[in-house]
Amino acid sequence: MNLAQGAIETARAAGAERFAADELTAAVDALKRSNDAAAGDDYRQALSHALDSFERAQNAAKLAVESRANARGEAERAVAQVATLLTTAEGRLKSSPLPARNLKAPQQALRAAEGSLQKSRAALATEDYLAVEPALKGVAADIEAAMAQIDARPAAAPNRRKR
Repeated sequence: MNLAQGAIETARAAGAERFAADELTAAVDALKRSNDAAAGDDYRQALSHALDSFERAQNAAKLAVESRANARGEAERAVAQVATLLTTAEGRLKSSPLPARNLKAPQQALRAAEGSLQKSRAALATEDYLAVEPALKGVAADIEAAMAQIDARPAAAPNRRKR
């Protein structure tokens, strides 16, 4: 039972509460059943539940490490994709032949995207990988819409003849 408790603590340290919650919960429940069986003098059942708890806790730790690494990779890719898209949009904005009044909406969209990107980078810095996706939700689409506005051709002025 002590080994199972140690494995549970190791799994928690590996981030199982966020990345392998179901398996960690199963390990904790099995340990509780082990304690209950031991209190009822059913040591064979207590040992069985303790072994189950230990195995589940080890699995939770492994899953947490894998899931965390996957989440980190996905978060880093998402941030890089949005950062590249934002850099492209900012370059197009600077070289746009459109009058400044036509660029206000795209500029605001790009400022909002920059704010979301900063939030996602802060989440990465604190290893809160699961917060990156919500911070960037819809940002790429907003940047692409802004680029469409930037790339739009100005409407031709109507011909005005003097009479």
